[in-house]
Amino acid sequence: MSLNYRELKRRYDLDGPEKTVQHLSEALQEGHLRPEEFSIRDLAESLVPDGREWVRMLDPRSGGSVSVVEATEGVDVTAFLNITGQVIYSKILDAYEQDAFVASKLVQSIPTRLDGEKIPGITRIAEEIDEVAPGMPYPNLGFGEDYVETPPTSKRGFIVPVTKEAIFFDRTHLILSRAAEVGEVLGLNKEKRILDLVIGATNNYKSNGTSYNTYYTTGPWVNELSGNELVDWTNVDAAEQVFSEILDPHTDEPVLVKATTVLVMPAYRHAAHRIFNAAEISYSGAGAETETTAANPLGNYRVEESRLAYRRILATGEAAADAKKWWFIGDFRKAFAYMENWPITVTQAPLNSEADFNNDVVLRFKASERGAAAVLNPRYVVKCTG
Repeated sequence: MSLNYRELKRRYDLDGPEKTVQHLSEALQEGHLRPEEFSIRDLAESLVPDGREWVRMLDPRSGGSVSVVEATEGVDVTAFLNITGQVIYSKILDAYEQDAFVASKLVQSIPTRLDGEKIPGITRIAEEIDEVAPGMPYPNLGFGEDYVETPPTSKRGFIVPVTKEAIFFDRTHLILSRAAEVGEVLGLNKEKRILDLVIGATNNYKSNGTSYNTYYTTGPWVNELSGNELVDWTNVDAAEQVFSEILDPHTDEPVLVKATTVLVMPAYRHAAHRIFNAAEISYSGAGAETETTAANPLGNYRVEESRLAYRRILATGEAAADAKKWWFIGDFRKAFAYMENWPITVTQAPLNSEADFNNDVVLRFKASERGAAAVLNPRYVVKCTG
């Protein structure tokens, strides 16, 4: 689909502003149109009544001045504002959700209305079940309290201004560049906060009133394995065996975890794909003269690599030679979460604001998100170092 402004003006006159806005918004959301295909000036000329004259009046040389809504004539700019807001929102969202932000997609987002939450749970009951004889009543079973406290949430955001000059000189590219930068900065900040939890640089796991680290080599649980560089399937097997030793603190039964994802550093991206995507693997014992081959059982793992994770590890003071060998395996959606008060949201400033007169800022769009990265249960991920 390409944007024809003459046809847009015709549809606006026939269908009205509401249907026109809905049509263009759906085209943006479904990817039929891209933000770069829009022109802020052409939108104004097409969607504002007497749009060409309205845009011309933005030029101070015209001898007059214009605001977004003229009080005397009541110029309807609703369609122009809504479509411009949707275009800017689409650009912000694309940058906010870019593929480089791996960890943000690995963890689950949990909507919450609280500034820090106490997530209740029920402790698992130990496997002690007596047989119920015929005609005898079933025994009652009590439940113990269990809860995890998540950290307070924080709000982050920026404003994208649209000046009179941006509309008059049609600086759509500049507006979209600012919108993309806003989305990227907000997405990067969120990604770094999540990664700091995943690598263990930040520890905010608090269970039943007690604070813990995310990873331990000895202690309440062991989910860090040193000296386990990712070389072949035996290193994956060693990490999987760590899970078998992690017990539920209430029942002393194994934690029921099925590792689904592997996160590696860029230096080991090809090694990881070779290990997990190989058609078959070879087994041989010490001193054995023959090898046994079998279908590779590791193909069900999802392999992800993150340059940002590597940089966050370096920021902790780890040497580059060691940091590149770190890798993580487990079920990240059960281990970590992003407690989200609201997702990335774009709102428009009220019309006829003081910024219009003082700074020639005709439109302003505010992008914000509020949330916090949290550890739900660190027993679902194993950290390996080289």
